[in-house]
Amino acid sequence: MSTTTGTATEPASKSAAEFVSEWERWHAQHEAARASEHGFLAVTSLNWLATEPRRYPDVPGAWSTGDGGPVVELAESESLEFEGRTLTGRHAFGPIPERGGVEVTFGDAVAEVARRGSHDILRPRHPENPLRRDYTGTPAFSPEPAWRVEGEFVPFPEPRSVTVGSVAEGLEHVYEAPGEVRFRVGDDDLALTVFNGHVPGSYLALFRDATSGVTTYAANRSVSIAAPDAASRVVVDFNRATNLPCAYTDYATCPLPPAENLLPIAIEAGEKTPHERTTA
Repeated sequence: MSTTTGTATEPASKSAAEFVSEWERWHAQHEAARASEHGFLAVTSLNWLATEPRRYPDVPGAWSTGDGGPVVELAESESLEFEGRTLTGRHAFGPIPERGGVEVTFGDAVAEVARRGSHDILRPRHPENPLRRDYTGTPAFSPEPAWRVEGEFVPFPEPRSVTVGSVAEGLEHVYEAPGEVRFRVGDDDLALTVFNGHVPGSYLALFRDATSGVTTYAANRSVSIAAPDAASRVVVDFNRATNLPCAYTDYATCPLPPAENLLPIAIEAGEKTPHERTTA
């Protein structure tokens, strides 16, 4: 295998200008989603629910959890909107699956009620949060066709459950890994253990490399990989390597890459360390 400017299924026929234009459109869409009204830049706190009800300053109600899942107890003057109805008094949300979640709204804000690493959490999101209000964009390396790398998906004999750490101390995440993607950059034969992506058949790789903590965020970056073709070929476009929420806010539970996904080379492509971290 070799570095290529084409996809696994089509020739490398795009001009450099077309390549850059496509990347610019993609990045603008990604930035818009990141800075959306209730995106993670709007998160104002991360709260770990316990059996004892507790109030938080940025969301109505007293919140708790137990075997039956999260519960909110609202005072007479309080209410929340949930799934098209107004909640008052006591409401039990029921068990929430791992990496699942629901949202309640109040005024122009929402609160995410979710489960991460076997813990139920509450994360309010306010559009006027200074992190979102003052956001000016994320720096990135200039897109280069050479960082669009052709590779091969190699499935494991059986999918593996992979446990990884988290930026939240003491928290662990478990993901199913169907296999690895092998590719070559220069003289280096490399591989990334991949997890199942959001689109059926696609993959997601969490990784670190020699730029991590230097020009890119120290803990992690991620890259999405489209489903392989009939010959198991894939394309890893490191130009589209993105930061996870933890690169911007401490109110995140982002997973860390598996140990084998520490690449020994500098991936000088994709998003760099956000201004919010370099100026902190």
